[in-house]
This record gives sequence, C-alpha cells and structure tokens, in this order.
Amino acid sequence: MRISVKFDLKFTFPELEELWRTADRLGFEAVWDYDHFYGPMEHADPIHEGWTTLAAMAVITERARVGCLVPSVTFRNPAILAKMAVTVDHISGGRLNFGIGAGWHEAEHRGYGIDFPGPGTRVAMVDEALTVIRKLWTEDSVTFHGQFFALEDALCEPKPLQRPAPPIVIGGTEPKMLRVIARHADLWNMPGHEGAQRWGEVNARLDKACAAVGREPADVERSAQLSLHPEEPDQVDEQLAMLSQFEQLGCEQMVLAFRERPTTALLERCLALDRAVNHQTRIQSTSMSAG
Repeated sequence: MRISVKFDLKFTFPELEELWRTADRLGFEAVWDYDHFYGPMEHADPIHEGWTTLAAMAVITERARVGCLVPSVTFRNPAILAKMAVTVDHISGGRLNFGIGAGWHEAEHRGYGIDFPGPGTRVAMVDEALTVIRKLWTEDSVTFHGQFFALEDALCEPKPLQRPAPPIVIGGTEPKMLRVIARHADLWNMPGHEGAQRWGEVNARLDKACAAVGREPADVERSAQLSLHPEEPDQVDEQLAMLSQFEQLGCEQMVLAFRERPTTALLERCLALDRAVNHQTRIQSTSMSAG
C-alpha cells in the first residue's frame, strides 16, 4: 500500500508551500487538497479555494502527483472544469489526478446560492459530467445534449498532456455511485473513519459493480482516507496502526489528511510506514507462495 498526503486548506499559504515542498522532497507519490468553500469541519474556518490552490501546488512540486479529493459536480459546469483540469495538467507537466464526486456539504451550497439537488440526481450529474469531460479531452469538437448539460461545437484545446486523459478519481460509497465509479474511475476513494471493515465491505461491492458493467475490478485502484490530528498524538498513533488492516482488505493507496500542521518528522514516519507495510506484504506473499 502506498501512502500519500493531504493538507488542510485552513493552513496559511506559506505553511502549505512548505508542506508541499517537504512532501515532494521526501518522495510521497501524491499530494492532495480538497474542494470546499466552507471549512469541511468547522464552517467558519478560513480556507483557500481548492482549484486555484491546486494550480499553485502543481508549480511548487516537481515529482509528486497532485489532485483535489474531490470536487463536487455541482460547483462548476463540466466544460469549464475540463478546461481547468487541462490547464493544471499542463502546469504540472502531466501529474494531475482528476477528482470528482457528488458533493455533500449542503451549507456551502445554500450559502453560495448553488443548487443542491437530491443525492440520486447528483450521482446522475457525475455520470453525465464525466461523459462530457472525456469527450472534451479526446474529441476535436463536442456537441452534447444531456439531462443536465448541453454543449454546442465546444472546443477544448490544448488537450491534456496525459493521454487519453488524466486518471479519474471518484469518491463514493452508495450503490448508484459505485456503478458510476465502475464505469468511469481509475481510482476510487472512500473515507476510512468508519473503520477498515466498513471500507472492505464497500470495496467488495465495488468489485460486483465492476463485474456488472463488464469491467475488470483490478482496473480501478482502491484507496482510503484517514484524518490525522497531530495535536493529538494518541489519535495519530491509533489511525496509523490501522494501515495494515486496510492493506489486507485491498487498499492500494492511503491518503493521510492532516487537519493540523505535521512536523517533518511525522511525515518521515508516515513515509517509513509506507515502506514497512509494503515490506510486510511482500513477506506474507512469499510465505503464502511457499506454503
């Protein structure tokens, strides 16, 4: 299991810049932010906007993949989002992971005057938006008339550096969204706060959703996300101790989301766990083969 990191957007920009540089230098595979207008934990927390921050992250890092985990389909017209993503893919030199989801933070929608339809509608919007976005990334001109979005001879140039498209990351847990994930995703992510067993149950349901749409389950990389509070050392120890459980259930990438600023020593500890978990997995695989 590989470990990547995500830093809270309530940190000051100088703090974020330092954390991104450090994570990139240490060798984390990916660095993430999120896409909210209000604080995801406390609404009044001052936070930076996700996509403009992501563009800055793409400049400051050199090797780590960058991504937003995950934007809500309700926030932006998918054609605009496709254009934004291509720009960040070029800024990063082809290191973008493109995230999208159905959204959940009703208060920020209401506060900003953004429509917040029911969950079934939002899931259908993700499905249609990804159809539109893929067309824009791969076709010369796109005319599309769907249930939610309409394009007329739409252009999206330049195309992404990553061909045919940046990896698509989708978050979700419910049956309708799992079917969308099975159709479109290269990487699936789910919060791990309900524990490894719950994650494993949804992971197994995603296997079935892939089979139902005729896709190999292995084509969708599996990931989880755990929140860490460095100001509470026992909480950090407890969360990190669960990594092996997630790995045993099929988690291929763990996103460690830092809600308070981590020290370099803590980041190094997390990276060492990445290597330790992978080493233990190799030992177990060898033992099973020998048996």
